[in-house]
Amino acid sequence: MRDMITIVVRLTISCLLAASVMGLCFIFTSNAKKHNEHVKEQQVMYELLGYSGAAERPASLAMHELYRYVVSSGGRQSIGYLLPGAEGEEAGFLFVNIDLDGRLIASTPVALSAGDALEAEPRNRAIQAAAGPGASVTFADQTIVVTDGGERIAYLMGGKFQGFKTFIHLMLAVDPDFALIGFEVLEHEEDPGLGAEIVEGYFKNQFKGKPFTAIKTIDVVKAPIPDDYYKALTGKVGEEEILRFREQYKEKDIYALTGATISAKAVAMGVKGIVTKFAYRIDVLDRVLQEQQLATSF
Repeated sequence: MRDMITIVVRLTISCLLAASVMGLCFIFTSNAKKHNEHVKEQQVMYELLGYSGAAERPASLAMHELYRYVVSSGGRQSIGYLLPGAEGEEAGFLFVNIDLDGRLIASTPVALSAGDALEAEPRNRAIQAAAGPGASVTFADQTIVVTDGGERIAYLMGGKFQGFKTFIHLMLAVDPDFALIGFEVLEHEEDPGLGAEIVEGYFKNQFKGKPFTAIKTIDVVKAPIPDDYYKALTGKVGEEEILRFREQYKEKDIYALTGATISAKAVAMGVKGIVTKFAYRIDVLDRVLQEQQLATSF
């Protein structure tokens, strides 16, 4: 009997030790994974803005993070934005709650450090407190307003949408007029040699420089890419030729991937949805900020 008790105790201790080791490994690897993802996204952001390799970023370049929330209160929904204050970290943040008709409900100062704003848990707590008792808040998305010397030069935003197999996750950049600067695919599980070609330059570069008017009506055509255009998309001609072809095709639809029209169309419709919805929302937000004379860092 004593031997049985000893065996049980030893097994229990072994299980507890194993669970502790596994728990610690999970914590450390999870934090490392988050860090690596953040570093990767930062790198993609700068590359989309043209700062890759040895390209030096100007000191005047600044990124201002906007967090959008869906607020539910009294059976009604509204859109809330956590915005950085006009003087950076010292000014804290401002929570601006706007109804679905584009009218200001409330603007509330939020005492939150820049570091805490990057973390979901403290940020969500601060938003919940700002929204008031009885309200529920749900994080929707994050956008980055890029300024140079105080002037807006781009918007960076992420998006996730259904592909042929699973979700496609990308990050894209648009200029202040919502013309597409470019995008990068961060994650996908499309078929190799088919839908996975969405990461290739000859596909992605078709979107570069397309104005907002073209993005709003963008579609995919099932036809081979003209040879001269393909060379421009893959960088096999000079810069002047690339810009000429970009101008020539900027209002045209996207050429589908051979054997993977669904993946190509998913990206085109995903980009269209992300950009058109954002353009509407930022227009409403800017109008409210101007009407109410609310100062922000961007």
